[in-house]
Amino acid sequence: MKLVGSTADLMVIHFRESLDGIEAAQDLLARTELARGLEPVYAFLSVTEAGLYHITAELARAAEARGGKVGDEEYERALSNRSAAERASAHVKRRLYPELPANMPYVCFYPMSKRRDALQNWYTLSLDERSRLMQAHGLTGRRYGGRVQQVITGAIGLDAWEWGVTLFAKDALDFKKLVTDMRFDEVSAKYAEFGDFYVGRIISD
Repeated sequence: MKLVGSTADLMVIHFRESLDGIEAAQDLLARTELARGLEPVYAFLSVTEAGLYHITAELARAAEARGGKVGDEEYERALSNRSAAERASAHVKRRLYPELPANMPYVCFYPMSKRRDALQNWYTLSLDERSRLMQAHGLTGRRYGGRVQQVITGAIGLDAWEWGVTLFAKDALDFKKLVTDMRFDEVSAKYAEFGDFYVGRIISD
C-alpha cells in the first residue's frame, strides 16, 4: 500500500493463519529486490478476533440467576457451546478470516488501547457495563456498512498497543467521518487511547 501524507512511503499488510505464516511472508518480502531499498520504521503484530462481550455478559447474568458463578462447570459448558456457534457463523468467520474487499482501494490503519487511568480504567468496569458500551460503539460502525469495512485485531501480549484497526473504504474521507463519529461514543470518549494513523491506497499488481 502506498502511504499518503506520511513520513513513510509504503505499508505492507500480511493476513496469514499462523505466526509461522507471517514469518514466511516476512522472509519472502525481505528477499525481494524492493526490500533492498526499504528501511523499516514501524511494525505491528496482532491476531484477528471476534469480541464476545455480549455472550459472556449474558452467561454471567444467567449464572448469577441460578445461584452459580462465572467459571463454574455449567458456565464453562454454556460458553463452549455458544462460542462454537459463534465461530460457525458467517459474520464471525468474516472477522476471523478477512478478505480484501473489492472496490475499496483506500486503507487506514491505527493502533489503540483502552485507558487504564486511576479514575478511568476500562478493566475495572463490570462485564455488563463493558458489554453495553461496546454494543453502542458497534452501532456507530454499522451505519457505515457498505462504505467502510473494518478488521479488528488483538495485540495484547504481542505489541505495546492492545488492538489494531484496519479500515478499507471507497472514499478516504469516510475514515475521518467514521472515526469522528466513534470518538463521541462513550467508550471512546472515556476509555480510548489512539496511536498514529497511516492512510494510503492499495497498489494494484
